[in-house]
Amino acid sequence: MKTSRLIIITILSCFLIFHSIPLIAQDPDDQVTIVISLDGFRWDYNQKTPTPALDLIAKEGVKAISLIPSFPSKTFPNHYTIATGLYPDHHGLVNNSFFDRNMGKSYAIGNREARINPDFYGGEPIWITAQNQGVRTASFFWVGSDVAIQGKHPDYWKTYDGSIPFIQRIDTIMHWLSLPGALRPRLIMAYYHEPDGIGHEFGPNDPRTLKMVHDLDSLTGILYTRIRQLPNGNNINFIVVSDHGMGDISSERSIALRDYIPEMWPVKIEGGNPNYNLYADDGWVDSVYNVLKNVKHLKAWKPGEIPAYLNYGNNPRVGDMVVVADSAWSVTMKKPKRAFTGGTHGYDIRNTDIHAIFYASGPAFKQNYLHPSFQNIHIYPLLAHLLGIIPAKSDGDLLQVIDLLKPLP
Repeated sequence: MKTSRLIIITILSCFLIFHSIPLIAQDPDDQVTIVISLDGFRWDYNQKTPTPALDLIAKEGVKAISLIPSFPSKTFPNHYTIATGLYPDHHGLVNNSFFDRNMGKSYAIGNREARINPDFYGGEPIWITAQNQGVRTASFFWVGSDVAIQGKHPDYWKTYDGSIPFIQRIDTIMHWLSLPGALRPRLIMAYYHEPDGIGHEFGPNDPRTLKMVHDLDSLTGILYTRIRQLPNGNNINFIVVSDHGMGDISSERSIALRDYIPEMWPVKIEGGNPNYNLYADDGWVDSVYNVLKNVKHLKAWKPGEIPAYLNYGNNPRVGDMVVVADSAWSVTMKKPKRAFTGGTHGYDIRNTDIHAIFYASGPAFKQNYLHPSFQNIHIYPLLAHLLGIIPAKSDGDLLQVIDLLKPLP
């Protein structure tokens, strides 16, 4: 196994040298990479409340101005994009819920039978790429890790249970790092479901949301400190990301789809505020399009009309029409019975409110370096590079993030 991995790394080294890409400064066999995701952590939360732990990581390592999510800026599509380097249009999770006409089945993150069906998941997650090249992996709730994609899971993985305290997740990560060398994972990915939940409830500027942001920063600091205290702590690359940000919403800025699409029309509607995928029976597409295309504060696109920069619309799962609200506006199925405020995400990726975070520190990264904003598709080839493995084909490009890394001495 060691010999085969040495051959792979040698081939990769030749490829990188040929393309003028600097190798990481140390043998990747000696390095561990940890990726923590804080769901819904907006790129500028550090400007709204103190985040001393993330500030320390940025000082000791690198930070991007923001991490640009893929469209739609929803949780499952973007976590799986980070794992595969593919746009949602290419890996198949085109929304948190959608319909596949070929399968005759709907996908929804709240439907466990659908959620763990590997037929919905395209591409090759980084944990499979790593396993195929002899690298042991672990995941604590990362999207897709509890699905038998290509018949495989990470070497260590958990069935999702949001009630497990964050501190217990930290203890499990530390346990994995304490395993004997042959059993120790060199890639660990972990997911925290906040501050997304509280951001939805109260909005991104509410004191309760910002308290959660501060608490999560503290937890990140606890994990970061414990890792750095390990005997091999200096050989661990520590990355903190989020899948998207959060924008303010109000019932005063709300559109109800059923005001325009009667329930008796043969139209299947999947998704959630502020974007939906519509699937109409033959002969009904133009009827739906005509009633939606002139609705103020709403974009209604047929797949061929979706702007190219969104990289969305070629997958049949997208349906016959994509509906997305303008920034700060909501789209609901029916008119709300009560007034509401709060937050949501899913908007056009040019809306910086839904931009995410990227922080990293460790032996492979520069120190105190601020990188321009970049798209989250580039994280997959970066992880492959850190692990010293050959990436599968993806939409990402290592050259877009190579400046994060230390050059060879």
